[in-house]
Amino acid sequence: MTKELTVCTETLINAHASKVWEVLVNPEYVAQWDELPENYPEENMTVGSKVVWKLPNGEQSITSISKAVPNLELVIDLYGTAWKVKPQAGEVAYHYNLIDKDNQTLLKIEIGDFSIIENGQMYYDASIEFAEVSKAEIKKLAESL
Repeated sequence: MTKELTVCTETLINAHASKVWEVLVNPEYVAQWDELPENYPEENMTVGSKVVWKLPNGEQSITSISKAVPNLELVIDLYGTAWKVKPQAGEVAYHYNLIDKDNQTLLKIEIGDFSIIENGQMYYDASIEFAEVSKAEIKKLAESL
């Protein structure tokens, strides 16, 4: 039996959920806490929005939004074309949950479960650092709006 490889973290943000949401879906802000390809569209991301990265080996890494409930929940699926397993929606994903806390927003982030894919530990390890850096930047941006 494989161990679940899911990164879980959270941060309390001194901003309304609508501001946190804006930082999560507006490419102008997303580019400050995550990578986006050059010339990515300026419109806010919604269900079906994709980011496709061409990898040096000719494969692709693809993220696509499978769920977007404004001010509450965002799910961004992750898939690599070299992966032997094609995950179902939400199986290997970035989950962002926003919880209202009296004029503040608790942002919960879960990234994974990488146990279902080959080299899952590598993705899990990289996601630990990504989660810590991105949540701090999301907090800073939302509090500055």
